Amino acid sequence: MSKEDDFQSILENGISFGRGGERKDPNAGKVKTKAKKKQYITGAHGSGSAKQKAKYREQRANRHKK
Repeated sequence: MSKEDDFQSILENGISFGRGGERKDPNAGKVKTKAKKKQYITGAHGSGSAKQKAKYREQRANRHKK
């Protein structure tokens, strides 16, 4: 191929940088958790350890407030 053929090919097809192929699910390797849901953060779902953790989170959040 000559440079003109390469240039024409790029104009017609664009440039590929090797990211082609099938798209993977972005959540495929993640662990599903309830730890960030509001009831667990506030300790409202009844678990004693969750209530204690919520107490510690609240203390940490209020640590530098006057």
